[in-house]
Amino acid sequence: MQEANSPTTELYTLQLPSRRDSIIQLEALIEEIADKHQVSEDTFANMMTCLNEVVINAIVHGNKLDPDKKVIVNAEVDSKRIIWTVTDEGAGFDYLNLPDPTAEENLEKLTGRGVFIIKHLADQCIFNASGNEVELHFKI
Repeated sequence: MQEANSPTTELYTLQLPSRRDSIIQLEALIEEIADKHQVSEDTFANMMTCLNEVVINAIVHGNKLDPDKKVIVNAEVDSKRIIWTVTDEGAGFDYLNLPDPTAEENLEKLTGRGVFIIKHLADQCIFNASGNEVELHFKI
């Protein structure tokens, strides 16, 4: 297992203000990392979808669009995987008791699919205990 400070591991960090347009900085970082590390188109698309979802949720639901609160995005990249960590300054949420978006009564709802989507697109998805931080793993 590689140490975080190993020369083969690269670290990236963004501190985003809680505004919807901050997503532009996130997308630029995803593209930079994907280009530099020859990430496949499928993995790139999965990362873009998952991270957009997580960061918008952190901005809107976690930090309640409070421009004084930040969303911290970290990426740890080695030759085999990218681990993204997204943390907001909100109270978190109960990720264990979310309505099932595939249940018949939820199929026509316009919201409530984000966690379901990221769990299917990321290779691994880990929430912290309070639900204000998520770690997403992608094999490259």
